[in-house]
Amino acid sequence: MNDIHVYAQYFAASAEFAGIPRRAAAVFLTASSAEGNIRYALTVTFFPHESAEDFGISYDAAAETVLYEARGRRSKKREQTMLGSLREKADALAAELGGRIFWDQPLIEARFG
Repeated sequence: MNDIHVYAQYFAASAEFAGIPRRAAAVFLTASSAEGNIRYALTVTFFPHESAEDFGISYDAAAETVLYEARGRRSKKREQTMLGSLREKADALAAELGGRIFWDQPLIEARFG
């Protein structure tokens, strides 16, 4: 299976998990393809971010949802549609983890693959 981060970006955030304050969140839209099938998943993971240089991602405070899965291949049009509703869906995942993403405080520029 080939995985590609269609979109990845880190933001300031607020959450607590396993007794550890989390001050940042990573948001990923990943496309996975294998044997003629395509799958898009949205992942949100909160991590401590104790300093400006600390980007050690911890996956113990993570949630994922599959946005699309079917026979076929990557579609730029489909990806643009998913990116249009990404924040709303990421907010729902963040809420499941008891956290909040501060979209107006990006920690890195968005990366597209």
